Parts: sequence; C-alpha cells; structure tokens
Amino acid sequence: MGEAALAGFVGASSLILGAFLGLYVKPVARYIPYIMAFGAGVLISGLSFELTEDAFRRGGFDAVGIGLALGAILFVAIDRMVLHRLGGRDRKRSGGQQEQGAPVGIVVGTMLDAIPESVAIGVAVFEHGAVTVALLAGVFLSNIPESLSSATGLMRTTMHNDAWKVIVLWVGVAIAAAVAAAVGYGVVARFAPDAVPFIQALAAGAILAMLVDTMIPEAFERSDHDALGLIGLWAVFGYALSFFLTKLGAG
Repeated sequence: MGEAALAGFVGASSLILGAFLGLYVKPVARYIPYIMAFGAGVLISGLSFELTEDAFRRGGFDAVGIGLALGAILFVAIDRMVLHRLGGRDRKRSGGQQEQGAPVGIVVGTMLDAIPESVAIGVAVFEHGAVTVALLAGVFLSNIPESLSSATGLMRTTMHNDAWKVIVLWVGVAIAAAVAAAVGYGVVARFAPDAVPFIQALAAGAILAMLVDTMIPEAFERSDHDALGLIGLWAVFGYALSFFLTKLGAG
C-alpha cells in the first residue's frame, strides 16, 4: 500500500509543478491551449492502452462495457450535482470564468479529476507489483497543464495575489491523490482482487469524461482561430509519446 501511495503522489506531484509554472513563469500562460491539448492526448492514449485494453484482455466485453459506462456516469453525476453547486464548474479554465467560482469548489473538483487516475495507479501496483512507466508518465504529464490552467484561474478568484495559498492547495490535492492510490490498492487487495478489469474500465470512463468536459474545451477556447489546427497537432504529439512509452514498457 505504501508503494501505491508513493506512486500516486509522484504522479500528482506535477500538479505542484504546474501551479508554480502558472503562477511564476508568466510567459507559459500563452501556451496553455497547447499544453492542455498535449496532456489530453497523453491521457487518451494511457486510458486506451494501459487501462481499457488491459481490462478487455482480462475481463472481456462485460467488464469494459459496464465499467466505462458507470465510470462516465458517476463522474458526470458528481460533477453536475455537487461541483457546480460548490463553484467548481470552471476549474480547468485559466481565464475570467473562474471569477464567479469558489476556490473550494475548484480544488474539490480537481481532486475529483485526480481520483480515477490515482485509483488506476493503485490497481496497477496491486496487479503488477509496480506502476508502469507509461501510466505514471501519462498521469504526471497530463497533470501539469491541469494545474497550470487552474492555478492561473484561481488567482482571479477571491485568492487574488495570494500565490502561496494556491500552492498549498495544490500540495493538498497531491496528498489526496496519494491517499486515493493507497485506497485503490487496499480495496482491491482486500475486497475485490477479481474486479481489477472492471475497476480499470471504471477509471478509464471517468478519465475520458473528465477530458471531454474540462481539458479539451479549455484547449480550444483559449486558442485563437489560426491556432486551432495546432491544438489537434499537439494532442497527437501527446498521444504518440504515451503510446511509445507503453510499448517500450511492454518490451
């Protein structure tokens, strides 16, 4: 369980890095659309080959079909019923959308986004004894644009000009991700060792719903008309990197 928690924290530690970049390296902000697209491509590849494909090989159509659907439904339901009321609807946005939001809602929403990834890491540690480089790298790389964009937006809320408070919040999210990875490992090990394929598909469905609902819209809305084609290009770059890492790890 300790290894799962450590892996979960390593994957989520890039949230802190992204927050630093967003708050203290101002020129980075102009590249947010491309970074978000790259991170989305990384995660799409990871959930396809590290989670869904492995779940299908182990559990077949039932595990994958039910898991994907339930994961997406759970994410959307919690997002709509809870986070929108807390003010976390625009948590991935770096522009003025977050001015009407609440820091608590934004951070809680980001924790929700991180839970499926962290649970997948915990399950991978249980299943293989260690998390694969591709999955860990995919989570790490995709978290940078998420926190970069959100931290920039948080500064437009009531936390204006309080950068260190924003950083502390992201440290808390990283710790929560480590706990989620440990819980994922512990629950599977104790109660559901045969349910690994279903849990993998469940995490994949939630991650995909999060991508389409948050990261991809931010990538397109923050770019100008002439850069729209580049958004797709950077998504393919991220997808290819994650794919090659998967194949290198399998080899």
